Amino acid sequence: MTLTQHSQHARQDLEADARRAAYEARLRTLSEASVTQHFDAFTDIAWDAPENEVRPDDPRWVLPAIDTLGSHEWYQALPHDRQVEVGRYRQANVAKVGLQFEQILVAGLMNYSFTRPNGSPEFRYATHEATEECHHTQMFQELVNRTGVDVTGGTWGFRMLAPFLPLFARWLPVAFFVGVLAGEEPIDHVQKSMLRSGDDLHPLLRRVMQIHVAEEARHIGFAHEFITHKAPQLGFVQRFWLSLAFPVIMRVLCDQIIVPSRRAQREMGIPRHVVKDLWWRRPESRKLLRDLFADVRMLAEEAGLTNRLSRVLWRLLKIDGRSSRYRSEPASAAH
Repeated sequence: MTLTQHSQHARQDLEADARRAAYEARLRTLSEASVTQHFDAFTDIAWDAPENEVRPDDPRWVLPAIDTLGSHEWYQALPHDRQVEVGRYRQANVAKVGLQFEQILVAGLMNYSFTRPNGSPEFRYATHEATEECHHTQMFQELVNRTGVDVTGGTWGFRMLAPFLPLFARWLPVAFFVGVLAGEEPIDHVQKSMLRSGDDLHPLLRRVMQIHVAEEARHIGFAHEFITHKAPQLGFVQRFWLSLAFPVIMRVLCDQIIVPSRRAQREMGIPRHVVKDLWWRRPESRKLLRDLFADVRMLAEEAGLTNRLSRVLWRLLKIDGRSSRYRSEPASAAH
């Protein structure tokens, strides 16, 4: 090895050490934030307060216009009592899908943390996040219970695959955390939009959303950091295949999270043509679909997971568009 080559290798090693140190420092910051600011499902929500009573005829269950279904002419033409009924079912089912996804995430985090060595900051953060996600499943399930609606959440296929998906966290951790973002980003985007809208939501629903958005910011931040740090370390072939899997995972899991199952569609009485219109034929729906993934498009670029072929897939799956300039950039500013 020549002196020049030796210097290049030494510089590369120093740069790699600096990147690793910065990554671990960010994980420590996230872990410390989990200690100083966290929520408990049964102490930070006043479930039994009179103002939080869940009544089947409460008009605050009417879906706001910011909701994809709530904005559609079919829903707006329903009698008021049916709007309340459908809205309560819709919110309960979204919560159920959310808790099912969180359960998969917790199992995956445990699988991944099992592989971490002593002293690993990833172990500490993963277990902090698992703790918080357990609280999220409790508050989502309690919200579902209080609504009195017997919802099943995700599709039959999603629920059958759920026990196997956490296995990817051990053997294909980068792909697993891509899947984590595919579930977290759409829910986070929708909940932030509803909270920002100023609509008169049921106070329990609003409080659950506030807690979820506050803690999910850390969880999304960790997934971004993890993928940005780990993806460049993969071999060329692995990075290439992951770049193609990235948009596919995003679109498939987004539909599982956002689009009601066939059973939910039937129980809400949504006609098939309305379902097709809402997800994703209307121009407004197409824009929402693109907006959901502005942050992850930025992430894919930063992590070196884009190329000509992957960009074609993003476009074919109708989730392409301008990337965010920074995480959580409002859609109105990004487009």
